[in-house]
Amino acid sequence: MENFPKYYTRLFNGITDALKAMEEQNYIKAQDILIRAQQDAEEMYLDDGDDEETE
Repeated sequence: MENFPKYYTRLFNGITDALKAMEEQNYIKAQDILIRAQQDAEEMYLDDGDDEETE
C-alpha cells in the first residue's frame, strides 16, 4: 500500500466524516467538518514544505 502524506489522509477522513453527517441530514456539522479538515490539511501541507526547506 502506498504511503500518502498526512495531509491527504486528514482531508480524506474529513470528507468521510462529512458524508456521514450529510447522511444524517446534519449539514451544518458537515460544513464544519469540511472547513476544519481543509484548514488542518493546509497547515500540514505547509509544515511539510517547511521541513523540506530546512533539509
